[in-house]
This record gives sequence, C-alpha cells and structure tokens, in this order.
Amino acid sequence: MDWQDLLFLHWPVEAALLQGHLPAGVEIDTFDRRAWVGVVPFRMAGTRFRWLPPLPTAATFPELNVRTYVRAAGRPGVWFFSLDAASRLAVAGARAGFGLPYFHARMRCERDAEEVRYASERVDARAPAANFRAMWSTSGPMAPATPGTLEHFLVERYCLFAQRRGRLVCGDIAHAPWQLANTHVQLDACDMTRLLGCDLMGKPVSALVTAPVTVAAFSPITWP
Repeated sequence: MDWQDLLFLHWPVEAALLQGHLPAGVEIDTFDRRAWVGVVPFRMAGTRFRWLPPLPTAATFPELNVRTYVRAAGRPGVWFFSLDAASRLAVAGARAGFGLPYFHARMRCERDAEEVRYASERVDARAPAANFRAMWSTSGPMAPATPGTLEHFLVERYCLFAQRRGRLVCGDIAHAPWQLANTHVQLDACDMTRLLGCDLMGKPVSALVTAPVTVAAFSPITWP
C-alpha cells in the first residue's frame, strides 16, 4: 500500500487516562514523562494483498486513526484506539484479520497543488460520532526525524499491537524512514477522542507532514 497526504498531529495526555484503555501486558510509552495521542489523517492508495491485484472499493480511500505509543514485552509500538475508513470492505477485512477497531466514515481528501483539505464524519453505529476537518500545506523541504527527538519517538515505530479474540497480537510493518516537515494546520473540527472520554485541548504540540511512503504490512502474530 501507499500512504499519501499524511499528517501527524499530536497532543500530550495524562498517561493514566490512556493506560486504563489498554489490556494487560501493554504499557504506555512516554516522552519527557508524558503520554501522547496522535490523530493521523491520510489517503491509502494501491492497497492489495501480496501477489494479487487491488480489490475494488478497497484499494484507494481516505483513512484516519487515533493512536498512542506503547511497549509490550519490551518492544515499542503503536496502539490504535480507532481507525476510520471510507471503504466498508477495508473496515470489515481489518476487523476480521487484525482485530483492529475500524469504523466506517464519510470522508473526503482533496489536494490542490500543495494544499490538502480533509474531512471525516463517522457513520458507524459501533462507536460514538466523531468528526475531523482540517486544511494544511505540504510544501517545504523534508528530512528524517533526528534520533532522540519527540518527532522520532512519535513516528519511527514499525509494529502495531492489538487484541484479537482476547489475545494480544503484534503486526510488523516495513517502509523507508519518514521524510517530515513542520506545517501550519487549520483545524476546524476534531472530536476524535470521544471514545477515550477526553477532549484534545488547544493546538497540537506537533504537526508534521510527510512524503508519500510505500508500506508492507505483515500478518499479526500472538505476542509475546
């Protein structure tokens, strides 16, 4: 798959609030003694199973995830609280195959030169209503995150953890290091953390745009 027009938005959140939403064996990972919630809108393109052609309605579509950063058996990774997608087929497949909390949403991702306009409205009855509307620019030089920085802590992670049929699983992903740039975001709506019982206050501490990246995702395995 290709991840395009991707934006990382991050806010600091009390670690105890997030820890209560995690299963046994998964611990919040912190930077400067703070936990972080990320809201990540982007566009999936060319999605397919290895060796097979793309599936109709599940190859190219907007997706938006709400995530935090964790450790399980010593390994750093990502935990998703929700993933909204415009493809019903992708939602059903990811729920069945990965045990991930995917939800269907009405979504729009439009690019005009270097400007991206993004909107998402959850329409899935399995979760509270959630809306996101933003506009940002993708211009400017990009570079990899420097090790030891907040940006590196937030983005350079290559596995996800999830709970599938009551068991903790780990799924690896592979892609080149992120190429990043700071950006100004016009954030018109973001109530994506209703599932957590909290609001994201003020502007994001970190707002990063990325160059497109090609990603391989592997089947999840029981962890550890």
